[in-house]
Amino acid sequence: MSAVFLQLLGGLSYATTLFLMAAGLTLIFGVTRIVNFAHGSFFMLGALFTAHWVTNWFPAWGDSAALYLLAILLGAACAGLAGAIAEFFLLRRMSRAPELYQLVATFGLTLAMHDAMQWGFGPDEVFAPRFPGLKGSVQIGDDFFPVYQLVMIALGPLVWLGLHLLLHRSRFGQRLRAATQDRSMLAALGVNPKPLMMGAVVLGCALAGLGGALQLPREPAHLQMDMNVIVETFVVVVTGGLGSIGGAFVAALLIGLVHAFGTALFPQATLVVVFLTMAVVLVVKPQGIGGLPAAVLAQDAGRHVAEKFRGLQLGRVWTGVTGALFVMLAGLAWTGGAYWQALASDALILMIFGISLQAMMALGGLVSFGHAAFFALGAYGAALSHSVWGASLPLALAVGCGAALAVASVFGAAVVRSSGVYLAMLSLALAQVIWAGSTQWVSLTGGDNGLIGLVLVTDDGRAVFYGLLVALALTAVFALRFFSLSVMGAALQASRDAPLRAAASGLSIGWIKYRVFVESAVLAGLAGGLFAAHKGAVFPSLAAVSTSVDALLVVLLGGVHQLWGAVVGSALLTFLGAELGRGVTYWRGLLGVFIMVIMVAAPSGLLGLVSRIHGMRSRTVKGTR
Repeated sequence: MSAVFLQLLGGLSYATTLFLMAAGLTLIFGVTRIVNFAHGSFFMLGALFTAHWVTNWFPAWGDSAALYLLAILLGAACAGLAGAIAEFFLLRRMSRAPELYQLVATFGLTLAMHDAMQWGFGPDEVFAPRFPGLKGSVQIGDDFFPVYQLVMIALGPLVWLGLHLLLHRSRFGQRLRAATQDRSMLAALGVNPKPLMMGAVVLGCALAGLGGALQLPREPAHLQMDMNVIVETFVVVVTGGLGSIGGAFVAALLIGLVHAFGTALFPQATLVVVFLTMAVVLVVKPQGIGGLPAAVLAQDAGRHVAEKFRGLQLGRVWTGVTGALFVMLAGLAWTGGAYWQALASDALILMIFGISLQAMMALGGLVSFGHAAFFALGAYGAALSHSVWGASLPLALAVGCGAALAVASVFGAAVVRSSGVYLAMLSLALAQVIWAGSTQWVSLTGGDNGLIGLVLVTDDGRAVFYGLLVALALTAVFALRFFSLSVMGAALQASRDAPLRAAASGLSIGWIKYRVFVESAVLAGLAGGLFAAHKGAVFPSLAAVSTSVDALLVVLLGGVHQLWGAVVGSALLTFLGAELGRGVTYWRGLLGVFIMVIMVAAPSGLLGLVSRIHGMRSRTVKGTR
């Protein structure tokens, strides 16, 4: 019985950390309407700053409870200051962008902050001392429980109470809540919303930094803390409901307990259990436990204008320019050396993967943050059919597409009920389940060792395979063009832009969304199968968040509503990443800065930016005449 009670206490202690993170993220979203994927970076910053302060810079502080507490607060303040800088230079400029653009831009911020902290703090773990005066434990039955974690359990309700009083009893909090409900009306009353946005971001990032600093007596500070915590933080925020502090508190308790008991009962599938819990909540209540009503979230209509594309832009100029780029990729694949052939093949496969996501986003407004699930399913399906049954390349690709089709057919039912960030997180949950399954099912997938030694493409057949890649990539581009001009494409856009009117006209919105999601998953599975054939190996990392982000970057860098956007995006991302990785130590940080600049300066992508510049020059020339 005492073991169960200890698991309960451990879950409540972990829930405090999740709530500090989720409360900060919820505050930022409530006022700015920005979903900050970089929130884990502020958590890591608070931990690293505090750890170095009490360990390397002022080690004497680790012996005094008051000074140690002051160091923790300084870590939170450092995270808050970094949040203020991020708000001024990035978040403020993304406040009216679609949610997807915000996610990608803040992912770029994550890359930049990660490399900045690696440069500033070094790559090594930092083991901070235990908190003075709270080093002991209390006996519960035959077991012992740390005193520090008991203090953490008490801290969670205190933080919730403090936030409740701040938001409901202070003038600043009342204005924050007013900005959450109707920012334009608050501005009309003479209240400048910019300081409120800055205050919400600073407070939210400070809470994240506080959560990171409070972790030090339990675990060392390291450079993987950001990604380790952000996924479960998003689970808490989405489960609790976007914009709801109370919902975040309840969800943190729920997820904390599920995590604790899952670790004890299903140690190899804890993450799967956590995501399944979120999925069940969202299926029953699509807006989360205490989420804001859809009308409140959608009232700031101006922010969503950029999402309502008229379809894909099929300009002849860009058809010629990007067609030449496509020919260059094909030429590199056939005539270049081994290095350039490998890069060209990577770009072509990434192009197919990106187009599978672009069809959902540009025409249906459906955002998937876990499209890597179908990419990984396609890769594992092709690899297993070859290694177990000896399947040839065509049959292996068909099996990979079939695996993606089978899972998408079941999972697609949830897509009909969700949209926006909720859909993005549900798809991320699926990808995490696939990742956990491929990692833990060692007898089938090989676990972290992967499936290696695949010979789907022989050396003699390499040229034919390159030709197949070129043909499939080109077919995918023109299939997307045909789909955008078809009746089905028009119905999909109508369902996106005016769902009530579309339903009144007799369109089956649910079926249309379901169909495009499943078709997109099959194309992603094809890309995964091609990847397995090209690389000759498959690993669980194919289902990781970074793989899904690659597909998003391909689409957004080139232009989500540009027909040839995926061609430009895949070529740019592949060759830029490869060349930077060869000669630049902190190339991920530079890539993150580049991503942020593109999302701020050219939300419509590089092709959209050049088209806009060309249009401005044309109008200037006509005006001078």
